[in-house]
Amino acid sequence: MKKILHPARSRGHANYGWLEANYSFSFANYFDPSRLQFGQLRVLNDDKIAPGMGFGKHPHQNMEIVTIPLSGALQHEDSLGHSGVVRAGEIQVMSAGHGVEHSEFNASKEDALTLFQIWIFSDTQNAAPRYDQKNILPLLKPNTMTPVVVPQDAAKDGALWIHQNAYFYLGEFEQTTNITLYLHGPNQGLYFMVIEGAISVDDTNLGPRDAMGIHSTETVDFQASPQTKLLAIEIPM
Repeated sequence: MKKILHPARSRGHANYGWLEANYSFSFANYFDPSRLQFGQLRVLNDDKIAPGMGFGKHPHQNMEIVTIPLSGALQHEDSLGHSGVVRAGEIQVMSAGHGVEHSEFNASKEDALTLFQIWIFSDTQNAAPRYDQKNILPLLKPNTMTPVVVPQDAAKDGALWIHQNAYFYLGEFEQTTNITLYLHGPNQGLYFMVIEGAISVDDTNLGPRDAMGIHSTETVDFQASPQTKLLAIEIPM
């Protein structure tokens, strides 16, 4: 097993007034040659967006974009004709494919919006762009890790999917819990991001917004503490 530790305090940081951003990987004006990506995971931005503010229309291509609101609501519009609001408890996926433009704004004029914006390299080049969103709260079971985004060939029952052999898991733990995650192949890795609370992985303790990448293993064991919320992304290396 090989590990890469990304403590919360080591992330890139930018404050634009309307946007406060923390970058797990090189992005915008933050550049660290040792933190370009983790396997096919290119971006994990932890954003706080002021009321009524956001990102104007801009293009993407050949990237799988997963947005997870943590609090508040996101107003989305794109060149595919989609327009709507994505709220905390929902997940949005967009396959940019051969090209798409979109805008993302805080839907509230009063409350801040916090979210994870995640980019993964597509395994299918120049595919038709697509968009989907889903309320994942009914899927989540306490004290376990629930897959909420999967590869296309693993999708069933209306599951969210992307063009990549990637699995997104969310966990909410009310009590001390030991979990084993089984990776889907020898070239897969796992990236943990602690949202709240704490976990212990291979004798390493992670707290809020601490992250760790793990690869060169078939399984990953960890212990979650009570009152913990956790995101784990399995990704080809």
